[in-house]
Amino acid sequence: MAERSTGTAGELRHEIRLSGSGGQGIVLAATLLADAAVATGREVIATQSYGPEARGGASKAEVIIADAQIDYPEVSAPSVTVCLSQEAFDTYAEQTLPGGLVVYDDGLVEAPPLPERRLVALSFTRLAETELGKAIAANIVMLGALQALSGVVDAEPLADAVRRRLPARIVELNLKALQLGHDAAERVTSGPRRRRSGARGPVSNPA
Repeated sequence: MAERSTGTAGELRHEIRLSGSGGQGIVLAATLLADAAVATGREVIATQSYGPEARGGASKAEVIIADAQIDYPEVSAPSVTVCLSQEAFDTYAEQTLPGGLVVYDDGLVEAPPLPERRLVALSFTRLAETELGKAIAANIVMLGALQALSGVVDAEPLADAVRRRLPARIVELNLKALQLGHDAAERVTSGPRRRRSGARGPVSNPA
């Protein structure tokens, strides 16, 4: 699980940053995450920003999930960061709160050790392509893994968000993508190669 950051007056809140390149579905993933959190009665704020190009430029989306009213709506030190491109990792990974979680696609990112953060490497794009035949579903595979690794929302509200938000013709595919990511994350965290980042390096994906 990721560490939970503390807000004003001791209130707990999660700050999550999803980052990558335009066209990777970062904003959709953040929307689904926010939707799932809202459905469980949490306070939520979601924002996004793009680089100069609609596709291929830098992209990030941020979600704040709190148990009480959010008095400061900007992510300052995320407890969870996801990086789906090398540029995103180089820009954002170090901004993760000490003790926080950094998740990245190991087919797209070469990650050096990052002291005081937990690094988890998973093959989102490869899994989406080989298991589902749709590399474009990598963002949803990532979302399923993020849920399993961080616990910022439960699995069923996230699946319900997919059912509500996505066109009916692609719901089943994306539910499979969620499960695929969830299972890959559980294999990493329960397997013998689980370890903390820092001098010993990141967690590897056995799949």
